[in-house]
Amino acid sequence: MAEKTNQQVYPFTPATKQPRNDEESGALTSEQELKRKKRIKLAISIAAFAVFQTIVILVFVLTVMRVKTPKVRLGTDVTFQNFSTGTQASPAFDLSFTTQVQVKNTNFGPYKFDSTIATFTYQGVTVGQVIIPMGKAGLRSTKKVGVTVNVNSNALPSTTNLGSELSAHVLTLNSHAKLSGKVELMFIMKKKKSAEMNCTMTIDLSTKAVQSMIC
Repeated sequence: MAEKTNQQVYPFTPATKQPRNDEESGALTSEQELKRKKRIKLAISIAAFAVFQTIVILVFVLTVMRVKTPKVRLGTDVTFQNFSTGTQASPAFDLSFTTQVQVKNTNFGPYKFDSTIATFTYQGVTVGQVIIPMGKAGLRSTKKVGVTVNVNSNALPSTTNLGSELSAHVLTLNSHAKLSGKVELMFIMKKKKSAEMNCTMTIDLSTKAVQSMIC
Protein backbone atom coordinates (compact mmCIF):
# COMPACT_ATOMS: atom_id res chain seq x y z
CA MET A 1 0.00 0.00 0.00
CA ALA A 2 1.41 3.21 -1.09
CA GLU A 3 2.28 5.49 1.66
CA LYS A 4 0.60 8.84 1.68
CA THR A 5 2.93 11.64 1.02
CA ASN A 6 3.03 14.05 3.90
CA GLN A 7 2.09 17.41 2.49
CA GLN A 8 2.25 20.51 4.61
CA VAL A 9 -0.71 22.84 4.09
CA TYR A 10 0.03 26.49 4.26
CA PRO A 11 -2.77 29.02 4.87
CA PHE A 12 -3.46 31.49 2.18
CA THR A 13 -1.68 34.78 2.72
CA PRO A 14 -4.18 37.66 2.56
CA ALA A 15 -3.67 39.93 -0.30
CA THR A 16 -1.71 42.98 0.58
CA LYS A 17 -3.94 46.12 0.70
CA GLN A 18 -3.12 48.26 -2.22
CA PRO A 19 -2.33 51.91 -1.33
CA ARG A 20 -4.50 54.60 -2.82
CA ASN A 21 -3.08 56.17 -5.86
CA ASP A 22 -2.18 59.87 -6.10
CA GLU A 23 -5.51 60.85 -7.67
CA GLU A 24 -7.54 59.37 -4.80
CA SER A 25 -5.32 61.03 -2.21
CA GLY A 26 -5.61 64.35 -4.00
CA ALA A 27 -9.40 64.11 -4.15
CA LEU A 28 -9.60 63.32 -0.44
CA THR A 29 -7.37 66.27 0.44
CA SER A 30 -9.46 68.63 -1.69
CA GLU A 31 -12.67 67.43 -0.06
CA GLN A 32 -11.27 67.93 3.42
CA GLU A 33 -10.04 71.40 2.49
CA LEU A 34 -13.48 72.28 1.10
CA LYS A 35 -15.19 71.16 4.31
CA ARG A 36 -12.70 73.15 6.38
CA LYS A 37 -13.39 76.29 4.35
CA LYS A 38 -17.14 75.78 4.75
CA ARG A 39 -16.73 75.49 8.52
CA ILE A 40 -14.67 78.68 8.59
CA LYS A 41 -17.29 80.54 6.52
CA LEU A 42 -20.07 79.32 8.80
CA ALA A 43 -18.16 80.45 11.90
CA ILE A 44 -17.51 83.86 10.36
CA SER A 45 -21.20 84.21 9.42
CA ILE A 46 -22.33 83.32 12.95
CA ALA A 47 -19.85 85.78 14.49
CA ALA A 48 -20.91 88.56 12.10
CA PHE A 49 -24.59 87.93 12.87
CA ALA A 50 -23.90 88.05 16.62
CA VAL A 51 -22.02 91.35 16.26
CA PHE A 52 -24.84 92.78 14.13
CA GLN A 53 -27.47 91.73 16.68
CA THR A 54 -25.42 93.30 19.48
CA ILE A 55 -25.17 96.59 17.58
CA VAL A 56 -28.92 96.57 16.88
CA ILE A 57 -29.70 95.97 20.56
CA LEU A 58 -27.32 98.74 21.68
CA VAL A 59 -28.83 101.22 19.21
CA PHE A 60 -32.33 100.23 20.35
CA VAL A 61 -31.45 100.69 24.02
CA LEU A 62 -29.62 104.00 23.51
CA THR A 63 -32.29 105.55 21.27
CA VAL A 64 -35.74 104.00 21.51
CA MET A 65 -35.58 102.86 25.14
CA ARG A 66 -33.72 105.91 26.44
CA VAL A 67 -36.11 108.21 28.29
CA LYS A 68 -35.46 111.92 27.85
CA THR A 69 -36.91 114.76 29.91
CA PRO A 70 -39.64 116.59 27.97
CA LYS A 71 -39.29 120.34 27.49
CA VAL A 72 -41.96 122.92 28.32
CA ARG A 73 -42.00 126.60 27.37
CA LEU A 74 -44.26 129.52 26.53
CA GLY A 75 -45.09 130.10 22.90
CA THR A 76 -43.99 133.31 21.20
CA ASP A 77 -47.45 133.92 19.76
CA VAL A 78 -48.94 136.24 22.40
CA THR A 79 -52.16 138.19 21.89
CA PHE A 80 -53.03 140.95 24.36
CA GLN A 81 -56.67 141.42 25.28
CA ASN A 82 -56.31 143.99 28.04
CA PHE A 83 -53.36 146.36 28.23
CA SER A 84 -53.23 148.98 30.95
CA THR A 85 -50.08 150.59 32.38
CA GLY A 86 -49.39 153.54 34.66
CA THR A 87 -46.70 156.18 34.58
CA GLN A 88 -43.36 156.65 36.29
CA ALA A 89 -45.04 158.77 38.93
CA SER A 90 -47.83 156.24 39.42
CA PRO A 91 -46.40 152.89 38.24
CA ALA A 92 -48.84 150.04 37.69
CA PHE A 93 -49.86 147.47 35.11
CA ASP A 94 -52.86 145.29 34.43
CA LEU A 95 -52.51 142.93 31.47
CA SER A 96 -54.33 139.92 30.09
CA PHE A 97 -53.17 137.90 27.14
CA THR A 98 -53.54 134.53 25.44
CA THR A 99 -50.62 132.30 24.61
CA GLN A 100 -49.64 128.63 24.42
CA VAL A 101 -47.79 126.35 26.78
CA GLN A 102 -45.81 123.98 24.56
CA VAL A 103 -44.79 120.55 25.87
CA LYS A 104 -42.18 118.99 23.57
CA ASN A 105 -41.78 115.22 23.89
CA THR A 106 -38.82 113.68 22.02
CA ASN A 107 -39.36 110.14 23.36
CA PHE A 108 -40.61 107.11 21.42
CA GLY A 109 -43.65 106.98 23.65
CA PRO A 110 -46.36 109.38 24.92
CA TYR A 111 -45.80 111.69 27.88
CA LYS A 112 -48.82 112.02 30.17
CA PHE A 113 -48.63 114.93 32.59
CA ASP A 114 -50.78 116.06 35.50
CA SER A 115 -52.44 119.42 35.96
CA THR A 116 -50.21 122.13 37.42
CA ILE A 117 -50.01 125.89 37.96
CA ALA A 118 -47.81 128.28 36.00
CA THR A 119 -46.71 131.29 38.04
CA PHE A 120 -45.83 134.71 36.58
CA THR A 121 -43.58 136.97 38.63
CA TYR A 122 -42.12 140.45 38.48
CA GLN A 123 -38.81 140.82 40.32
CA GLY A 124 -39.61 137.71 42.36
CA VAL A 125 -43.14 138.78 43.32
CA THR A 126 -46.08 136.72 42.04
CA VAL A 127 -48.26 138.87 39.78
CA GLY A 128 -50.42 136.17 38.17
CA GLN A 129 -51.11 132.45 37.85
CA VAL A 130 -52.74 130.17 35.33
CA ILE A 131 -53.73 126.50 35.43
CA ILE A 132 -52.19 124.11 32.91
CA PRO A 133 -54.67 121.23 32.59
CA MET A 134 -53.59 117.62 32.49
CA GLY A 135 -52.81 116.31 29.03
CA LYS A 136 -50.69 114.07 26.85
CA ALA A 137 -47.89 114.82 24.41
CA GLY A 138 -47.68 112.06 21.81
CA LEU A 139 -44.49 110.27 20.87
CA ARG A 140 -41.97 112.65 19.29
CA SER A 141 -44.48 115.50 19.12
CA THR A 142 -45.34 118.80 20.80
CA LYS A 143 -48.52 119.34 22.77
CA LYS A 144 -49.79 122.93 22.63
CA VAL A 145 -52.09 124.06 25.44
CA GLY A 146 -53.86 127.39 25.04
CA VAL A 147 -54.04 129.53 28.18
CA THR A 148 -55.31 132.98 29.13
CA VAL A 149 -53.06 134.83 31.57
CA ASN A 150 -53.96 137.77 33.81
CA VAL A 151 -51.16 139.72 35.53
CA ASN A 152 -51.26 142.92 37.56
CA SER A 153 -49.09 144.92 39.93
CA ASN A 154 -51.45 144.91 42.90
CA ALA A 155 -49.13 142.75 45.03
CA LEU A 156 -45.96 144.72 44.26
CA PRO A 157 -44.31 146.72 47.07
CA SER A 158 -43.54 150.36 46.47
CA THR A 159 -39.83 149.67 46.56
CA THR A 160 -39.72 148.05 43.12
CA ASN A 161 -38.24 149.93 40.19
CA LEU A 162 -41.39 149.46 38.11
CA GLY A 163 -41.56 153.20 37.42
CA SER A 164 -38.17 153.28 35.72
CA GLU A 165 -39.08 150.28 33.58
CA LEU A 166 -42.35 151.85 32.51
CA SER A 167 -40.54 155.06 31.56
CA ALA A 168 -38.30 152.91 29.32
CA HIS A 169 -41.46 151.42 27.76
CA VAL A 170 -40.60 147.85 28.72
CA LEU A 171 -42.01 145.33 31.17
CA THR A 172 -40.16 142.13 32.07
CA LEU A 173 -42.08 139.14 33.44
CA ASN A 174 -40.80 135.72 34.48
CA SER A 175 -42.83 132.52 34.31
CA HIS A 176 -42.29 129.18 36.00
CA ALA A 177 -44.09 125.85 35.94
CA LYS A 178 -43.22 122.24 36.73
CA LEU A 179 -45.00 119.37 35.03
CA SER A 180 -45.04 115.94 36.63
CA GLY A 181 -45.85 112.93 34.51
CA LYS A 182 -44.78 109.62 33.02
CA VAL A 183 -43.29 108.55 29.70
CA GLU A 184 -44.74 105.27 28.46
CA LEU A 185 -42.58 103.03 26.28
CA MET A 186 -43.67 99.87 24.44
CA PHE A 187 -46.97 99.96 26.38
CA ILE A 188 -45.25 98.22 29.30
CA MET A 189 -42.56 100.49 30.75
CA LYS A 190 -43.39 103.77 32.47
CA LYS A 191 -40.78 106.25 33.59
CA LYS A 192 -41.50 109.27 35.77
CA LYS A 193 -40.25 112.53 34.30
CA SER A 194 -40.68 116.15 35.43
CA ALA A 195 -40.50 118.98 32.91
CA GLU A 196 -39.73 122.48 34.17
CA MET A 197 -40.47 125.82 32.49
CA ASN A 198 -38.45 128.98 33.15
CA CYS A 199 -39.15 131.77 30.69
CA THR A 200 -38.42 135.49 30.66
CA MET A 201 -40.80 137.61 28.61
CA THR A 202 -39.99 141.21 27.73
CA ILE A 203 -42.98 143.29 26.63
CA ASP A 204 -42.60 146.43 24.52
CA LEU A 205 -45.15 148.83 25.99
CA SER A 206 -45.02 151.23 23.04
CA THR A 207 -45.99 148.55 20.50
CA LYS A 208 -47.98 146.40 22.91
CA ALA A 209 -46.17 143.30 21.72
CA VAL A 210 -43.65 140.77 23.02
CA GLN A 211 -40.13 142.02 22.34
CA SER A 212 -38.35 138.82 23.35
CA MET A 213 -39.05 135.40 24.87
CA ILE A 214 -36.16 133.53 26.47
CA CYS A 215 -36.77 130.01 27.84
